[in-house]
Amino acid sequence: MKKDSFLKGAFILGIAGIIVKVMGAFFRIPLTNIISSEGIGYYSTAYPMYVLLLVISTAGFPTAISKLVSEKVALGDRRGAHKIFKTSFTALISVGVLSSLLLYFGSDFLVSSWFKNPKAEYSMKAIAPALFFVSIMSSYRGYFQGLQDMKPTAISQIIEQFFRVGLGLFLAVFLLDKGKEYAAAGASFGATAGAVFGALFMLYIYMKSKKSIHSEIERNPGNHSEESSSEIIKKLLNIAVPITIGAGIIPIMTFIDTAIVMRRLQDIGFSVEESSSLYGQLTGMAATLVNLPQVLTVALSMSLVPLISQCMAQKNIDAAKEYTQISVKVSSVASFPAAFGLAVLSVPIMKLLFPNEPASAGDILLYLSLGVVFLGYTQTFTGIFQGLGRAYVPVKNLAIGAVFKIGISYVLTGIPSINVKGAALGTVVAYGVAAVLNFVYIKKYINIKFEIMDSVVKPMLASLIMAGVVWVSFAAVVGSLGNNLSCAVSICIGMAAYIVLLFRVGIIKESEILVIPRGKKLVGILKKTRLLKA
Repeated sequence: MKKDSFLKGAFILGIAGIIVKVMGAFFRIPLTNIISSEGIGYYSTAYPMYVLLLVISTAGFPTAISKLVSEKVALGDRRGAHKIFKTSFTALISVGVLSSLLLYFGSDFLVSSWFKNPKAEYSMKAIAPALFFVSIMSSYRGYFQGLQDMKPTAISQIIEQFFRVGLGLFLAVFLLDKGKEYAAAGASFGATAGAVFGALFMLYIYMKSKKSIHSEIERNPGNHSEESSSEIIKKLLNIAVPITIGAGIIPIMTFIDTAIVMRRLQDIGFSVEESSSLYGQLTGMAATLVNLPQVLTVALSMSLVPLISQCMAQKNIDAAKEYTQISVKVSSVASFPAAFGLAVLSVPIMKLLFPNEPASAGDILLYLSLGVVFLGYTQTFTGIFQGLGRAYVPVKNLAIGAVFKIGISYVLTGIPSINVKGAALGTVVAYGVAAVLNFVYIKKYINIKFEIMDSVVKPMLASLIMAGVVWVSFAAVVGSLGNNLSCAVSICIGMAAYIVLLFRVGIIKESEILVIPRGKKLVGILKKTRLLKA
């Protein structure tokens, strides 16, 4: 595979991933205003088991299929490549049926006995069929990725998310009169609808390509002995299982954490509805805002994998160190202002976006915002370690963090004065532990000496000054402009102050700007505006 086609494919999937994440993040804001934090609690309770089963049944298979298919194609064995697809398709349909049935018929036990949130049963049943259709999509996506055609996967992801968001919101509004639990189920069914349309699109692309696929098979039948289905399944599992274990850490953590939070809140006197509302404020409101800044670090993480892989293949350790240094700095520059900005405006932002929710939701955001920086570093280092061929390291470190989270969530959530904020602190500690361990291990593997002053301290201090500017400007105008307009004004002032600080303090240097597209032109503009010294 040529380097440029690889980078092009990674870019296509990266852009699609960013679009999907942005759509998903903004989906939660109108949904919360429609069904309230209580309804979001029902909706969010259904997801941990769904995501866990999704990871178990599909997480590693697209990668495994694409790897085996690409190997066959490289050997000129198109027939063998197509057999891998057909075998995996049959296997994944079986897995999809089993996982869908397990979630649908096990929903009553899960919501009543495990999660202690009985009204979430409708949401869990509504989302169960999605597992079947996602399994179908996974086989098609893996096959086309193995053929180095990333467009079907990217487009299907966007189609899936579009219908998930659109139909989910429509059904939430349509079913609201029947009760919040039914409206939450309607929103959950959006995931099923999205999976159906995504699978139909992949089927359409396959049928459209079928003639050319069979023509390729006739031209390149391969002269290798045909593998049996059991041999193919064994190879698929050898690749998919380690990936699945890694991808399963966060879903398992969330699965356990959901049960802990709901149970502990009820232990200290909250009703099921109140517990669901608090859980909804944490997962549907505060967590949504905390995850928004991660769009940049996720994109950064994806771009680092091929860059650092190339460096290691060329045994160019110095270049790998340079990319690592820059990526940590970019993560700091993006994450610190987001964390401090969300912290100082936690209550005003919640009032702006969720006007019908209590002010206590802002306190949850205040606690959770502390984790933005750690989460950013964790995602960035995940990309670095994958590029180094040590993808297991961040997984192991996050698993250690997850153990801390479970313990902290259990103890602190059971304290009435802290309640659900204990789970927020548990999340912060989990990502904090993972981030620190990642720093330690990266120094060990490539012997890098981080420029802490430039990469961490300066962005942090600039962000603290920005946060002070935001707080002062909000306090100065809120009396005359009101909460919503004051929020917008203070955020704009804070952003302007931060941009000035980035350049005037020397956090971002001219040499770093010159390496980006149109960097020379940007340097000229910055010098004219005196943000950069001439």
